[in-house]
Amino acid sequence: MSRTSAWILLLAVLAAAFGGWLQHRARLAHGERTAPGDMAPALALPDLDGRTHRLADFAGRRVLINLWASWCAPCLEEMPALNRAWLRHRAHAQVLGIAMDEPSRVRSLLAAHPVDYPILIGRLESPDTASLLGDSDGVLPYSVLLDEHGRVLARRRGRLDEATLEHWLTPATPPTAP
Repeated sequence: MSRTSAWILLLAVLAAAFGGWLQHRARLAHGERTAPGDMAPALALPDLDGRTHRLADFAGRRVLINLWASWCAPCLEEMPALNRAWLRHRAHAQVLGIAMDEPSRVRSLLAAHPVDYPILIGRLESPDTASLLGDSDGVLPYSVLLDEHGRVLARRRGRLDEATLEHWLTPATPPTAP
């Protein structure tokens, strides 16, 4: 290989690396921090009693994170299905609700419509929990499925149906993100 060819090859490799870095930075700037295959962010959020829970506490199981709010009709419609899925699969999976709402509203809603899975309170200030989990548009409901190691398997904006919940939470089923 000639000296000129070696320099051209080196410049091409450096340009490709720089382009990849720029693409990664752009993804981060737009809140897309949890693309499938990425590790989930190291979140630590309070429950309604003020106790802090970390995503890492659920390592070793699939975790379905569901972001919702008391004012979101599709969120409330999917909660019974989430609860049924949690009760069926809790031996090997975790459903985790994260309310993107004020704690007082969450308490009122859960008093009228209780669920068995844990509910945490999402961070509303920047960087908010939704954008850290890849919901750059703030669309609710929004769900993220993590594998046993905390790696993102799938994400979905909008309501999850029973078939998708069953597919996502069944052990050894590779999920597909539509």
